[in-house]
Amino acid sequence: MFRIGLGYDIHKLTEGRDLIIGGVKITHEKGLLGHSDADVLIHAIIDGLLGALALSDIGTLFPDTDPMYKDADSTILLQHVYELIKQHGYVINNIDCNIIAQKPKMMPYIPKMKDVLCRILETDLNNISVKAKTNEKMDAVGKELAIEAHAVVMLRKMD
Repeated sequence: MFRIGLGYDIHKLTEGRDLIIGGVKITHEKGLLGHSDADVLIHAIIDGLLGALALSDIGTLFPDTDPMYKDADSTILLQHVYELIKQHGYVINNIDCNIIAQKPKMMPYIPKMKDVLCRILETDLNNISVKAKTNEKMDAVGKELAIEAHAVVMLRKMD
């Protein structure tokens, strides 16, 4: 049996924070504003995982009103969510993601992002696709005010 989930996240760029995407620190003069480390890619994947099994969303599971999640490392949140997925008897079939950022260029960081995601999600590199796009200088992302990510997750029942 297969289950599909769709995830999305967006965060504003701001000075004074590290830019962390896909669990990887990216060299840039700005980082993403958020209660946790604001890792848009991992947050989108988390929402896709939770959505696939109708387990609510990231904001419900890790509310930004809870001081415990202040500056939280999103890779740890992802590990927690993946444990929930396995407890429900599912594993990753595949994940397809888009990071939408005008700057910085994501391509040099994507192999490391995939390594981080595969390790946490206990899957092979060929099961995770991470692509980078720009918004052609349109909207908040195109004007370098924000970065967003989308993820489609397909889970399969464990054998």
